[in-house]
Amino acid sequence: MASHVALLRVPPPLSISTQRFHAKQICINGLKLTNTSSSSSSSSCFPCSITTQRGSCSSVITCSSSNGRDPNSVDEEDVKQVERILEEKRRAALSAKIASGEFTVKQKSGLLSIMEGLAKVGVPNEVLEFLFGWFEGGGEHPKIPEAKGSIKAVRSVAFFIPLYELYLTYGGIFRLTFGPKSFLIVSDPSIAKHILRENSKAYSKGILAEILDFVMGKGLIPADGEIWRVRRRAIVPALHQKYVAAMIGLFGQAADRLCQKLDAAASDGEDVEMESLFSRLTLDIIGKAVFNYDFDSLSNDTGIVEAVYTVLREAEDRSVAPIPVWEIPIWKDVSPRLRKVNAALKLINDTLDDLIAICKRMVDEEELQFHEEYMNEQDPSILHFLLASGDDVSSKQLRDDLMTMLIAGHETSAAVLTWTFYLLSKEPRVMSKLQEEVDSVLGDQYPTIEDMKKLKYTTRVINESLRLYPQPPVLIRRSLEDDVLGEYPIKRNEDIFISVWNLHRSPKLWDDADKFEPERWALDGPSPNETNQNFKYLPFGGGPRKCVGDLFASYETVVALAMLVRRFNFQIAVGAPPVSLVLCRYIFKL
Repeated sequence: MASHVALLRVPPPLSISTQRFHAKQICINGLKLTNTSSSSSSSSCFPCSITTQRGSCSSVITCSSSNGRDPNSVDEEDVKQVERILEEKRRAALSAKIASGEFTVKQKSGLLSIMEGLAKVGVPNEVLEFLFGWFEGGGEHPKIPEAKGSIKAVRSVAFFIPLYELYLTYGGIFRLTFGPKSFLIVSDPSIAKHILRENSKAYSKGILAEILDFVMGKGLIPADGEIWRVRRRAIVPALHQKYVAAMIGLFGQAADRLCQKLDAAASDGEDVEMESLFSRLTLDIIGKAVFNYDFDSLSNDTGIVEAVYTVLREAEDRSVAPIPVWEIPIWKDVSPRLRKVNAALKLINDTLDDLIAICKRMVDEEELQFHEEYMNEQDPSILHFLLASGDDVSSKQLRDDLMTMLIAGHETSAAVLTWTFYLLSKEPRVMSKLQEEVDSVLGDQYPTIEDMKKLKYTTRVINESLRLYPQPPVLIRRSLEDDVLGEYPIKRNEDIFISVWNLHRSPKLWDDADKFEPERWALDGPSPNETNQNFKYLPFGGGPRKCVGDLFASYETVVALAMLVRRFNFQIAVGAPPVSLVLCRYIFKL
């Protein structure tokens, strides 16, 4: 039975069907899935929904037989053309807002008023120009371009989208001002390199640490200074080659459980929300990899799983909240949402405390000697490595570290997989090429560490997906001292957004910047990173605070992608409105 499973939501449903040699199928915009076990078919239709971690995708999905085409379906090229037209209209509308002053309203400064007064009393223009340049530019440096306006102009879209339009207007660095609050927006690779690597000690995580303190404490993401250096030195050795090789097996087992769930759903004709499944897949992986806990969220909804998602949603909400109401003392006691969050945190912390205690007993009883590539076969987790290494740290600090890795390594990977399958669903040529490589390299076997070197095109698909939909789309920093960015001086305590989205989609930096083209990365060349791309490509950040789990995350998504496309094919459901980002929520990297 070649059943179909919906991925993205859409009203009203239309249907489309296709056929492939192995009968692999799915749909996004919605994504539609057909299992590969049979050539016979049945027809059914079921809309479903998906929300990515950085935004919300809304579209139509329907399912039908794989043996024929629905008469109501529309040509895929027509859909792509409609999407292009709507995207051009959206950009044009936003550009018009910028040009009209609705968003970037230049306000007359006091200095300009004084200069106009001096001109009226006869002060020569040469003197006025000298004075204006001296005071406005500090006498030596030009002033950073500034965009002022109302936040209502960007509330209806993911906020990094208008940042892109503003970048095209104002350039690689500009100041974005909303009332009394301002941010520096950086979209220049040389300035990003200066902040992230060349002068990284002069910058902290700033408001990001403040937002995430309730859940991560002094974990590796929010920590700064000596605490961050000590914790990074402790954690990085745990990600050694033997550990990563063991994790490849874990990734394969978890992905196989997802495939079995999809097979069952396809056979039963059930609706499936794929982003939710990707989220559960990565939660199960990170639980075992970090602290040897099996959430089993692909099969069960337990209290601890719900608690994790409650905390994740709260962290996401706080990252975009305009007012930190959670800091109001009385609000913590009267808000049902915060009471639920606090209860969830207590459950998670109690669970982690129990896991730490169990792991400590296991370490005390084992006879293995600790060494550089130490790994307990029964419990290869990072927690076990840290305890066996004699890491002298409190249980509270361990909890902070574990929670940080749980959050940083969970939703980001789920979002990468979601957007990758969306992109593949629009490019059957890429999907076909990808499946050919996977069939050739893996056959019917689980991937191994040796296979990672052979899955070159699969890796390039993930690389390109991360370019178009980086996780996260911005990196946050705060200046700890005065500095110079490019030609512009900045003061201490400047909040800075490095727009990875802008860097990755800049027409000045990339040919066909908006095109999904894995071939832009040579198969016989090194995997693209911030160094060999000179900081125009920052999927895992850069410099000393680059994500410590970059190799882990890359292998995780490559394995999941390979195992899914080996069993299923993905295709856009025709007739749906285009996928769009309508909400931006961020979980940031280390």
